[in-house]
Amino acid sequence: MQKTKKSVAKRFKMSGSGKLIRRTPGFRHLLSAKSTKSKRRATKDKLVDPGREAPLKRCLPFGL
Repeated sequence: MQKTKKSVAKRFKMSGSGKLIRRTPGFRHLLSAKSTKSKRRATKDKLVDPGREAPLKRCLPFGL
């Protein structure tokens, strides 16, 4: 039986076209030291690099 890696499922999600979406790191604390521009850019989700996508997709056999 294939099982979903729950640690990967909590950190990534699949887009409608099958690409992986991730959150921007470093956005939980020490926000007063970060510029407004970097904080604004950090609110947007980003795509996972294509070279790192394949092993993560194997951890999500049912494509959450």
